[in-house]
Amino acid sequence: MSELNIAATIENLNDVMTFVTSILEEMSCPVKEQMTIEIAVEEMFVNVAHYAYTTKTGMVRIKCLPLDNNKAVEISFEDEGVPFNPLAKEDPDTTLSVEERPIGGLGIYMVKKSMDNVYYEYKDGKNFFRMRKNISA
Repeated sequence: MSELNIAATIENLNDVMTFVTSILEEMSCPVKEQMTIEIAVEEMFVNVAHYAYTTKTGMVRIKCLPLDNNKAVEISFEDEGVPFNPLAKEDPDTTLSVEERPIGGLGIYMVKKSMDNVYYEYKDGKNFFRMRKNISA
């Protein structure tokens, strides 16, 4: 398992993406699935960077764990920010036009739809978010 502890700031997004991409490449993850995972990672990190910490900059721990002989990957985010369960947010009505749709929620919706498993827990003053993606041979 690889782990990255980094300040939850937008300026660190490139470092986060480099960290995850390097592990996916080591796993020989197909490009299509790699791009799907990278979009989900970007969405989740940006959410933590924008919303987890209200008055100070905090840290986020990102773990990337290859599973089942590289047939799946689990990526987790852990922060001590404001409790927030992104999975509890109601899915947006995608039948509405962009103009009619309220702002927010589309990114989390994309993560839920594109990953094979997502999980959230708030425990011991920390947000824990995990997502898993199965990888084709």
